[in-house]
Formats: sequence, C-alpha cells, structure tokens
Amino acid sequence: MNKFFPANFPNRQYQLLFTQGSGENKEEIINYEFDTKDLVCLGLSSVVGVWYLLRKHWIANNLFGLAFSLNGVELLHLNNVSTGCILLGGLFIYDVFWVFGTNVMVTVARSFEAPIKLVFPQDLLEKGLEADNFAMLGLGDIVIPGIFIALLLRFDISLKKNTHTYFYTSFAAYIFGLGLTIFIMHIFKHAQPALLYLVPACIGFPVLVALAKGEVTEMFSYEESNPKDPAAATESKEGTEASTSKGLEKKEK
Repeated sequence: MNKFFPANFPNRQYQLLFTQGSGENKEEIINYEFDTKDLVCLGLSSVVGVWYLLRKHWIANNLFGLAFSLNGVELLHLNNVSTGCILLGGLFIYDVFWVFGTNVMVTVARSFEAPIKLVFPQDLLEKGLEADNFAMLGLGDIVIPGIFIALLLRFDISLKKNTHTYFYTSFAAYIFGLGLTIFIMHIFKHAQPALLYLVPACIGFPVLVALAKGEVTEMFSYEESNPKDPAAATESKEGTEASTSKGLEKKEK
C-alpha cells in the first residue's frame, strides 16, 4: 500500500503493549508495533468486513477469499516436488470421493455462509451486482495447487537461468485445468471436483517440460530448506565452516 500514500503523508509510529504482573515478574503478552498507514489500512479493511457481515455480498466474500488464498500460498511451503506430488495426489482422491461419492462437499459449500470459497455469478448480465445464482470454487482448489506452483517458481530461481519456465508452465496448466472444470460442469450440469482436472494438469505439464529439457532429475532432487528454521541455518553455517576449515588444511599441506 506504500505506493498509494503520498510522500508527505504524516506517518507516526505506535506501539501496543500488554503486560502481565509487575516488577521482576512482569511478562509481555502482546507487543505490537504499527504506524498511521497500518491504521488507514485497518479502517479500509474494516469497511469491507462490515459490508460482508451486513450484506453477505458476493464481492465482499470474494475479497476475503482472495486475501485468505494469498496468505495461504505465502504461509504454506512445500520443500520438494515429491512431497507436492504426494499431497496433490492424496487430495485428488479426497476431492473426487467427497464430490462424486457423497453430497456432503456440495451441501456444505452451498449452505455454509463464510468466505471459504470464491463465487461467480452466472446471472450477472441479468441482475447485475444483485446476482444470486452462483458457481463456486473452494479456496483449497486455489491454495493447494498454488503452493505447488510457488515451489516450481523457487525451483526456476534455483536453476539460475533467468527464466521462469516451470512457473509459467504450471500457471498455464492451472488456467487450463480450471477452464476444463468449468466446461465439464456446464456440459454435465453437475458439480465437479476441481482437483480432478487441476492435479493432472499442474503436475503433468511441468513434468513433460522437464522431460523435454532433460531436467527431471534436477526437479525431483531439488529440496528447499526453510530459511526461517534456526536449525537449518545452524547446519548450513556449520557446513560452511567445515568446508572452509578443510580448504585451509589442504592449503597448509
């Protein structure tokens, strides 16, 4: 949001501090620092929140859904492609069973009033913003393939070739899979498990590209350590120090 604030915006710093006890037994419960820009953003977000609570409007629902999805993709990380394939494969079976095997998934999605899905008005041209006939896309169908696509973007960067081939391929595959889901849904007039089409597309397309480029081994051997993990950082530091020591020993010899 910084780009939308003028350069002369009076931005002040604030701190919210809650403690428990006194003296030497004082313990911090909340210590949160924020500024005027955060307060402005909070005010704007609160307007959307009140709008959703009062009207349950589909645009407000989608704003919350997109925000949750973006945070989900940012917070959840896969560390290698094999784990991603296992996760997507398991949820592929799960989604197919609960949509085709029972009516639980569809019933919950339609009856549960919460921003756990994106809704797309099918009668938008007839009723405008007051449309009430919706197609739905669960947030899991965005976040789960999204964290796999994000992993492939990090794999692209690790190759140091200044290209994002696997990211663009998987992103295009997601669009293709989603389009195929919508097409099949309109043909058969029945709810479809989106992961039935998204999983084969998001895994298959990048693997085919890796086969064509001869990088299948690199793709499945790529593993990312969590940079926020102190243990991983310590191991990396120790490994670097050990390598440096060995290099010095060889030089002395």
